[in-house]
Amino acid sequence: MMNKSLLKGVMTRGVGSVAILLLTMGVFGSQQALAAIAGGKHDLTPTGSATNKFTATAAGATEICVFCHTPHGSASTAELPLWNRTASAGAYTTYNTLGTSSLDGATAAVGSVSLACLSCHDGATAMNTMVNAPGSGLGGGAYSGTWSAGTGTMAAGIANLGKDLKNDHPIGIQYGGGMAGNVAYTQAAIGDGGFKDTDFKGVQFATLNSQPLWWVDTGGAGRQKTDLMLYTRTGASATPAGTSTAAITLAGAQAFVECASCHDPHSTNTTFLRISNAGSAVCLACHIK
Repeated sequence: MMNKSLLKGVMTRGVGSVAILLLTMGVFGSQQALAAIAGGKHDLTPTGSATNKFTATAAGATEICVFCHTPHGSASTAELPLWNRTASAGAYTTYNTLGTSSLDGATAAVGSVSLACLSCHDGATAMNTMVNAPGSGLGGGAYSGTWSAGTGTMAAGIANLGKDLKNDHPIGIQYGGGMAGNVAYTQAAIGDGGFKDTDFKGVQFATLNSQPLWWVDTGGAGRQKTDLMLYTRTGASATPAGTSTAAITLAGAQAFVECASCHDPHSTNTTFLRISNAGSAVCLACHIK
């Protein structure tokens, strides 16, 4: 059953024209999503189980959702669901810079929902920096609550990815290497072997508010939160991976892999994966091995 809220994928400004992906994800009004957040690793309140969290009883310290979302006064430059944080400044170094010959999809600068994840997980922005601080009215900037980690940024560890993402799964990359000749993803559903890289599973397709949506099906009728979501970019300026070729403009709408393709921050699965990775199920949902 799909939740009501819509998550919009958006490219980094200056990289190319923005293509909005409307991804159905529960943010507000979903008991299932709240149950996954409350008391969990993404609960930054004093009673949450996050390694880093707010410990002082300051105004709004017990508001679970506000550390990521706000119903009013959200970031106007981030086309994300009422996003309450700002993206880190500066560029990221991504997997494609390794020049591996097995990476054959075009890559774009980090954008889309990955920027939302990285606004905490790159360890560069203080966790108490929000657009609209908890409590009544707009109180942007640093939140007065005490941060358990001391420095205010995410503590060192595997969850703190930093800005050097060379040792992390590629993000901002065409799924399946894209279509031959970088043509638009025009087919309603692309079957196994339908991509430039034939080692990738096929995808499903739908439209929402006239916007194209693609996802890798993991079971169940229609698009589910447990399916692996792909994020639409149109007119992306990207570089063919593993080459020094000058940037190209991708034709039409393209399906890209981002952080939230595999992870759902509201999931109860280990490391917030959309499905359990028992038997490498997450990997094998996309990769034919």
